[in-house]
Amino acid sequence: MVVFDDVLGHGIEAKKLREQGKCAVGGTPYTDQLEDDREFGQDELKKFGVTIIPNWNFSSFKEAIDFVRKNPARYVIKPSGKAQNIKRLLFVGEEEDGKDVLQVLEAYEKSWATKIKIFQLQRRVDGVEVAVGAFFNGSEFAYPINVNFEHKKLFPGNLGPSTGEMGTSMFWSEPNRIFDATLRKMEAKLKEEKYVGYIDINCIVNSQGIYPLEFTARFGYPTIHIQSEGINMPMGEFLMGLADGSLKQFKTKSGFQVGVVIAVPPFPFQDTKTFEANSREAAILFKKPNYEGVHIQEVKIMDKEWVIAGTTGEVLVVVGTGYTMR
Repeated sequence: MVVFDDVLGHGIEAKKLREQGKCAVGGTPYTDQLEDDREFGQDELKKFGVTIIPNWNFSSFKEAIDFVRKNPARYVIKPSGKAQNIKRLLFVGEEEDGKDVLQVLEAYEKSWATKIKIFQLQRRVDGVEVAVGAFFNGSEFAYPINVNFEHKKLFPGNLGPSTGEMGTSMFWSEPNRIFDATLRKMEAKLKEEKYVGYIDINCIVNSQGIYPLEFTARFGYPTIHIQSEGINMPMGEFLMGLADGSLKQFKTKSGFQVGVVIAVPPFPFQDTKTFEANSREAAILFKKPNYEGVHIQEVKIMDKEWVIAGTTGEVLVVVGTGYTMR
């Protein structure tokens, strides 16, 4: 069995292996495009009858700046393609006249125009951000589904720069209203694609409705670490059952799972000098020799001690489980 854990073209390889009769967990060119191309993802949701938030796509910062000046409002700036992996570039506007969005667009035009080729402006909708996801076995969803709430900012209190995902709380559920209004409508298409893996869609929910924001057609990080703590079977067996299509139901822990990313400088930025000066091979100390719920990221063992490796500063994911969130 081969497991692919990203988009950006990996779906081509996963699909090729499945066509050769191999067991592979991973996407297809179609599901890669759902995530990599925000405009395409929104168009597909609309095609399947899902209500979407008004959005506009641009390849020119000048055109986007002109658009906001003519249509002042609160917007979210969302880069597409490879640039969307630089999570701090996503900007959520706060000002009703869009002046903060204009300021950021003008800054990006000077500093990021060579890397941000395509981006989306999405009208900002107030509400609770919640994601619903599920594992797909090539022909149908395996139950239960997963409901999760991401914390994207580096610090508590929603402060600091955006990260890909700083921590997440979640629980498992039978199909619910959010799932029925979003992902379930994609089931026939995912079956046609023979998609194998996890697919997630985050939404803004308020008293007016459920509004999908974007797809994640792969494992999420640290989501997959947290999910593994809630799944009551070995992950190797779980992934094999997903890949060969035999997994239709699985048992999970009741209550909640909460995971937190433990990081050091330069995270979430890329700065080799800062990493070398402050973090490389720093010792990881545990007050008690208890590694339950601890998942390694960039770690190695030196002289029987855990030390920080790699370059990103993303060190551990620590997961707690319980019947209540507290």
